[in-house]
Amino acid sequence: MGFGESLARALAALADPLHEPVLLAIPVFVLFVAIEWVSARVLEAREPGGYQPRDAVTSLIMGASSQAFWLLGKLVGLVLYAAVWVYLAPWHLPPDAWYTWVLAILGTDFLYYWYHRGAHRIRLVWATHQAHHSSEYYNFATALRQKWNNSGEIIAWLPLPLLGVPPWMVFTGFSVSLVYQFFVHTERIGRLPAPIEFVFNTPSHHRVHHGSDAEYLDRNYGGILIIWDRLFGTFRPETHRPTYGLTTPVNSHNPFWLQLHEYVAIWRDLRGAGSWRERLGYVFGPPGWKPAATPTPSAPAPRSSAGATERY
Repeated sequence: MGFGESLARALAALADPLHEPVLLAIPVFVLFVAIEWVSARVLEAREPGGYQPRDAVTSLIMGASSQAFWLLGKLVGLVLYAAVWVYLAPWHLPPDAWYTWVLAILGTDFLYYWYHRGAHRIRLVWATHQAHHSSEYYNFATALRQKWNNSGEIIAWLPLPLLGVPPWMVFTGFSVSLVYQFFVHTERIGRLPAPIEFVFNTPSHHRVHHGSDAEYLDRNYGGILIIWDRLFGTFRPETHRPTYGLTTPVNSHNPFWLQLHEYVAIWRDLRGAGSWRERLGYVFGPPGWKPAATPTPSAPAPRSSAGATERY
């Protein structure tokens, strides 16, 4: 199959609503947001958490607009994946085989873990992701507070078409993950039975991920499975209710500023950088990276009459 035919088939497949679970789930998302919002108003006197109208509306706007940006990302990704699948993949897996679906869903989840981990440790990638963490509330509306720049994920999934997964199935696999992850963004569900908590990402695990508390930072990156965090040393159980939001709050409900403010901060740091090492650190170092302070020469230590250094 040539490149043009492969791309045309991929576009046709994604045009089928059954291959795009997120679009099918939008009415369900809206329904669950409404139910949780009403329940939060009823329970807010007895339970923590809830909805702040302006914050929730901002999340909904960011979620709706992210779909437009994601459409553009898919078009770019399909061209890239089709080229890899046609010209570099040693074999082409059949889209109607069960093992292809297992590889597509588990593969996107595994690669998502590593992309997500990198998004929290590489500032340039964090700039694309931090908008999702900007709300100080944790609810189903926050799940819809999505980024507009999906370039990092598109690059992260390149191994899948290289392994023969049809290009359109990569996006369907991630859509399955997105639908699943919507339901872990809530404080209305406590801990689930231990076997589920051990294998799957749950509301309890993901609340930790959204916490800005020092002990919760950079933990629980899994999308569908929490096994990846257990295997690679980034798992942390929920021991107390997290403080949600960024460590440095943005204090804005402007969707454009929430998406772009970290890029502005990177540019400001670059303008003040004194060397290429500092510039690379500000871009590719972890969020909050600063150049090491230049040590100042210390004065000679005072000495006693006997010539020994005095202790203070």
